[in-house]
Amino acid sequence: MTSPKSYPKIALALLTALNLLNYIDRSVLFAVQDLLKAEFHRSDAAFGVLTSVFFVFYMCAAPFMGPLSVRFSRKSVIVVGALVWSAATLLTAVTYDFTGLVIRHTLVGIGEASFVILSPTFVADMFPENQRGRVMGVFYLAIPVGTALGYILGGLMGPVYGWRAPFYVGAAPGFVLALLLLLIPEPPLGQFDHEKTPDRDTVKGLARNPAFLTATLGMAMMTFALGGLQVWMPTFLHRARGYTLGQAGIFFGLSIGANGLVASLAGGWLSDFLLRRTRTAHYLVSAVSLGLGIPAMWVALYAHGGRMVAGILVAEFLLLLNTGPLNAAIINSVGAHIRAMALAVNIFIFHLLGDVPSASLIGYMSDRYSLQAAFVGPVIAIALSSAILFYGMKFAPAVAVDGQKR
Repeated sequence: MTSPKSYPKIALALLTALNLLNYIDRSVLFAVQDLLKAEFHRSDAAFGVLTSVFFVFYMCAAPFMGPLSVRFSRKSVIVVGALVWSAATLLTAVTYDFTGLVIRHTLVGIGEASFVILSPTFVADMFPENQRGRVMGVFYLAIPVGTALGYILGGLMGPVYGWRAPFYVGAAPGFVLALLLLLIPEPPLGQFDHEKTPDRDTVKGLARNPAFLTATLGMAMMTFALGGLQVWMPTFLHRARGYTLGQAGIFFGLSIGANGLVASLAGGWLSDFLLRRTRTAHYLVSAVSLGLGIPAMWVALYAHGGRMVAGILVAEFLLLLNTGPLNAAIINSVGAHIRAMALAVNIFIFHLLGDVPSASLIGYMSDRYSLQAAFVGPVIAIALSSAILFYGMKFAPAVAVDGQKR
C-alpha cells in the first residue's frame, strides 16, 4: 500500500504529466499550422484569432472554478476538466472545417481552465513555502517540455500522416491520468501557509496587494512575448529561414524542450536557495533572467545561420529560467483560502494582456509587413516584464524558511 508520505510526490508527478499533455495539445496545432492553412485557406490573422478564441473562453471559465471546487472538491473538478479537454482534443482529429476548429478550441479552453486554476493550489498545499520554487519548477516544466513535444509530434507526424494524426496520439493519455488522480487524497487547504494579512487573504485585498499585482503584470508581458513566439516561431523558421515545416517543428521543439527542462528546474532551485538570504528571490531571479534574455532574443530573431541558432538556444534558456520562481511568487503572494480565485484573476489578466492579443497582432503585422518585423513586439514586452518584476521585489512577502520568517 502506498505510504501517505509519498502522496505529495505521486500527486506532483500525475499533475505534471497532465500539465504536459495540456501543453502538448496547445502546440501540436502550431507545428502543423501551414498544413491547416493549405486545407482551410485562411489568413495568418485568422489563425491568430483561433488561438485568441481559446484563451478568451479559457479566461471566462476560470473564475467559476474556485466556487466549483468548494462545492465538489478540487480533485473532482480537475478530473472532469481533464476528461473534457482530452475528449475535445480527440475531436480535433475529425474536424473538417474552420468553424469546427473554433468550437474545438472553445471546449478545450473551458476544460483546461479547471486544471490550470486548481492544480497549482493542490500542489502548493502539499509542500512548504520554501520548497515551492522547486516544486513549481517541476510542475511548470510542462510548459516548455509539453510545448516542445507538441512541436515534435506535429513536426514528425504532420508532413507524413497529415495534420490530424498527432491529435489521435495526444488525446488518450489524458483519460488515464485523470482517472489515476482520483486515487490521491486531497490535501488540507493552506496547511503550510504562515503569512496572514487582509491583503493576502481576501479577494478585495488583491487590488491592494502589490506583490500579486507586479508578479501578475510581469507575467502578462512575458506571456505576450512567449505566447506570440510559440505560435509563430516554427512558421518563421519555415518561411524566412528556409527550414522545411518538419525541420522547423522538430528543431524548435527539441531546443525549447531541452532548455525548458534544465531552465525550469535550475530556476526553481536557484530561487529557493536564494530565499534563505532574501525574501525577494523569486522576483529577483525572474527579473534578471528576463533582462539578460533581451540581447539573445534580438540575435535569435534577426541573425542568420549559426548565430541565429545560438541566439535561440541562449534566449530560450534565459526566458524559461523564471518558470518556477515567477509562479512561486504568485502562489506565495496570496493566502490559501483565496488562492484559486487569485489564480483565476491572475490568468484572466495575463492572458488578456498577453497571448490573447499577441498571436493576432503578430499575425496582423505579418500580413501587413513581415513576420520578422512583427517580432519587435515580443522584444519590447520582455523588457517591460523585467522592469515590472525588478520593481515588484520591494513588495515580496515574507516566507517561512526552516521554521523562521525571511
